[in-house]
Amino acid sequence: MIGIIDYGAGNTASVSYALEKFGVDFIVTNDISKLEEVEKIIFPGVGAAEAAMAKLVSYNLISLLRTTKKPVLGICLGMQMYSKHSEEGSIECLGIIEENCVKFPANEIKVPHMGWNSVEFREGSPLFEGIPQNSYFYFAHSYYIPENKYEIASCANGVKFCAALNKDNYYGVQFHPEKSSTVGLKVLKNFIEIVN
Repeated sequence: MIGIIDYGAGNTASVSYALEKFGVDFIVTNDISKLEEVEKIIFPGVGAAEAAMAKLVSYNLISLLRTTKKPVLGICLGMQMYSKHSEEGSIECLGIIEENCVKFPANEIKVPHMGWNSVEFREGSPLFEGIPQNSYFYFAHSYYIPENKYEIASCANGVKFCAALNKDNYYGVQFHPEKSSTVGLKVLKNFIEIVN
């Protein structure tokens, strides 16, 4: 059973639709007791970091997200929330990784970074198993996590940034796999198949 966190941050419907294609059991919920029972957690997100953190606090999900040993997949804002601090609203985030989430320099490049872009990933990462190197994925974001030691994939939008990461049981992708055609669905399938 997969648990999709519903904290008012947008794209639970499109993630649900993608999972339905695989015929896997899933639940969309913000109920901590139900999330404690699932095997894996998907932490999606479209929207603003400040509002998202406020929702996570109101649903008492902060401790669960910081301490769970289940595989977790953060998508877009979900991955950004792994950071220590976000420039978006200047708020403290989950602190799962030591990096801060920063804004693209709008005076130098087009912001938001929106559309299809190629991703270079580290060979051997289970999230990218069976996916051709430099495949194109769909992005929609104004903030990013810089390159870091947990990075398993990178992308460039004026500056190179972390397109995917993995720290212990925490996985994250800045792109939207549920909107990234065949290769995006493969990333989701790979996450579903990760052994705890």
